[in-house]
Amino acid sequence: MTAQKSPLVLRLLKGFGMFWWDFLVGDTPELFAAALVIIAVVAVSRIVLQENAVAVALLPVLAVIALAISVRRAQRATRK
Repeated sequence: MTAQKSPLVLRLLKGFGMFWWDFLVGDTPELFAAALVIIAVVAVSRIVLQENAVAVALLPVLAVIALAISVRRAQRATRK
């Protein structure tokens, strides 16, 4: 009995999805999650609270904090 191949369209869709997952998430899923949280916080402060200056100031601060946490976690992982 031979195994059936999945249709070409499904294989292409799976490959496309795997590419974007690897491109966006890659080796550090915490940075992807942090980016989504940062975008949400900035959007809420901009749209809901109507605080443009806060949104502009929050974006780089939160990005630096997320990167610092990621670097700290990577350093701890290499020490073990």
